[in-house]
Amino acid sequence: MNSTSSSAACSKRALTSRNSAHCPKKTRHEDRGGMDRHELDDKSVLAKYVTILAAFGSDGQGIGLSEITRRTGLSKATVHRMLRDLVAARWLATSPAGYHLGRGLFELGMRAAEERSLIEVAIPFMQDLYARTQEIVHLGLLDADEVVYVSKIGGHRQASAPSRIGGRMPLHCTAIGKALLAHAGPGTIARVLARPLVRRTPRTVTGPGLLRAQLDRVVEEGVAFEHEESTMGLVCVAAPILDFDDGPVAAISVTGPSTRFRPEAHVVAVRAAAAGTASILARRRRIAPGDTRPVRGA
Repeated sequence: MNSTSSSAACSKRALTSRNSAHCPKKTRHEDRGGMDRHELDDKSVLAKYVTILAAFGSDGQGIGLSEITRRTGLSKATVHRMLRDLVAARWLATSPAGYHLGRGLFELGMRAAEERSLIEVAIPFMQDLYARTQEIVHLGLLDADEVVYVSKIGGHRQASAPSRIGGRMPLHCTAIGKALLAHAGPGTIARVLARPLVRRTPRTVTGPGLLRAQLDRVVEEGVAFEHEESTMGLVCVAAPILDFDDGPVAAISVTGPSTRFRPEAHVVAVRAAAAGTASILARRRRIAPGDTRPVRGA
């Protein structure tokens, strides 16, 4: 549930866009992202602006000019000039602590219709899960072979989980990541399994064969589990939100301390929340003009 990642990795991800393609229904969805990949020219002006924005983490802390220069590798004069432009556009703001992401960028991001619709639909189901468990409920997306947390609900007695909205985690060590990866398609699975699986705790699964077996069970059972694999003391259960051809739209999870939370006891509720979200999203898309895709559960 940690959301740390290097600035260089963030910049590289930010310079990559992926085109998606539909495919026939199957047990595991074929890759939506690895086939047609276009990367920005890192010498272009746009790429430099994107690199600066990608230097900011999800912790909301201000960053000074020197630190942004260090993280981006751009010249100080270039960074200073571009920071002024970004502040003028309200994409960045300034404070005594330095520069931070601005309200203009937030407003622009909230215009992303697909993600906004997903959050609007998922929130009531997430609230139901929180009312049932009194533990942290997450909504996450698959992006660049990682989980991106886009919504989080927690109360006063929630476990100390370092996850943040906008934060990222590897797929292999979180329940929400496994739920997404299991349905991501053979290309994504092969790519993740081919790389070293970083050990974040003594319980992190680092064997490709064992992880693949876990992914097979996720497809069969409709839920994924984590037992202190990303953060010691935390356990989790997650279920994928699937689209019309079983591709992973997102995933919902419930996270709690290992001392009191039993993820196996909430399998039915988490699976129902994911299925309910998927059903409403499908119906919304079905009534859109010109959309003839089948509705899940109809």
